[in-house]
Amino acid sequence: MSYLLLTLLLLPLVGSGLVFAWRNTSSKYLALGIALIQMLLTFYVVSDFDFNPTVDSVLQYEINYPWSQFIKSNLHFGIDGMSLLLLLLTNILMPIIILSSFNENVSYKNSFYGLILLMQFGLVGVFTALDGLLFYIFWEVTLIPIWFIAALWGQENKRLEFTTKFFVYTFVGSLFMLAGLIYVYTHSASFALTDLYNADLGETQQIVVFWFIFFAFAVKLPVFPFHTWQPDTYTYSPTQGSMLLSGIMLKMAIYGVLRYLLPITPTAIFGISGQIVIILAIVGIVHGALIAIIQTDMKRIIAYSSFSHVGLMVAGIFSSAVLTLRGTFTIEGAEGALVQTFAHGINVAGLFFCADILYKRFKSRDIRQMGGLAKVAPKFAVLFLIIVLGSMGVPLTNGFIGEFILIKSIFDFNVLASVIAGLTVILCAVYLLRFYGKAMFGQGDDAVLSTAKDLSAVEFSVLASIAVFVIVLGVFPQPVIDMVSSSLKFIYTSMVN
Repeated sequence: MSYLLLTLLLLPLVGSGLVFAWRNTSSKYLALGIALIQMLLTFYVVSDFDFNPTVDSVLQYEINYPWSQFIKSNLHFGIDGMSLLLLLLTNILMPIIILSSFNENVSYKNSFYGLILLMQFGLVGVFTALDGLLFYIFWEVTLIPIWFIAALWGQENKRLEFTTKFFVYTFVGSLFMLAGLIYVYTHSASFALTDLYNADLGETQQIVVFWFIFFAFAVKLPVFPFHTWQPDTYTYSPTQGSMLLSGIMLKMAIYGVLRYLLPITPTAIFGISGQIVIILAIVGIVHGALIAIIQTDMKRIIAYSSFSHVGLMVAGIFSSAVLTLRGTFTIEGAEGALVQTFAHGINVAGLFFCADILYKRFKSRDIRQMGGLAKVAPKFAVLFLIIVLGSMGVPLTNGFIGEFILIKSIFDFNVLASVIAGLTVILCAVYLLRFYGKAMFGQGDDAVLSTAKDLSAVEFSVLASIAVFVIVLGVFPQPVIDMVSSSLKFIYTSMVN
């Protein structure tokens, strides 16, 4: 069945080439059609997937061909439960993101949609590569299209300045990761994932490799204090760029931490390095939330909210890792992080699209200049509220169970750390309800409200689709947990052994 994975990998690449060559206004429909086919193929893989594999065979749909004997690297791809979850997130959000642009007056449509599909190709490669060098190559592939999308179609004159800062940050981080992977490779049989796991590294060597590789992931997530590129890039990118960056691209780093960092450098994590990361993540949780509370630019509120939520995921992953290495085997933190990764991707994409809708109605990103839209846009008010509740982690929404598991995992590690991390629940309610209340209620400008309309067909389709995932995954979260548990047990067992 490896042809299914090959199709998932190549369809966005071939589709990107077709869209680039399709020089007319219908290129958006071609891009949407390709993204929908990719989504349906992913649903088929989910239906065909074995969710109860043996511990020694968690990988399915493997492709493995020699690529370079000189550097001992193969074209090795495969899917386990963790890969499948992130493929599902990617391929669900891509048609939603493309559809969200249908009311936009996008210049150079074929290039814009071709770049989105090219990024999808890179993301699928990242989430399925089982070779360290191959992982790095696809990691870099994703950087090229998102830079062009943010720089060429972004908002206001400062977009090039901030997207260049983003490019430099992430590219430098990637070079550190490459250096770390090459060093591990020199102490192992090949770039194959299993060989990297078994690399002969001493404690000091693991610590150095840990910080080299972690730096790349810390920038991409981002983790405090490597986050300074994020608010500006999210703010000045086009809406679809912000949705891609926050909804999918930062999830590459969550995946990288679990797939590469934990099994390769367990000794470093058992020592002071793992605890430093937990501290940085918890600082980021509170720091991001407090800054979000005082923001008036709605895209900055969402950006800092994303930064805060990511901190909780990282703290949960490393809490479980440290506990496991201390002898208490647990994958709860990693499970919670992946459940929250999926929920956050859906919710933050929805929030950025809501921000775009508000900007079109009020011609401003400043929430102080908004108000009263619920009177004239009741459908938008309801769907926007569902997405806000999901982002807050209200019970029976998709954000609740992952957040609960994460805080429980951090509590098992350290009670004080869990109390501080748990502040995210209260602080998130403060800034998101403030955002929602300012925009939808209160005294609005009658002249603006008199011309404001409720959701168009495209806007309703996008928000309704997201709202369905918010509710369904809130009521039935167990399938996501079942999807990733075998993969995480394998990864955490590899870390211990």
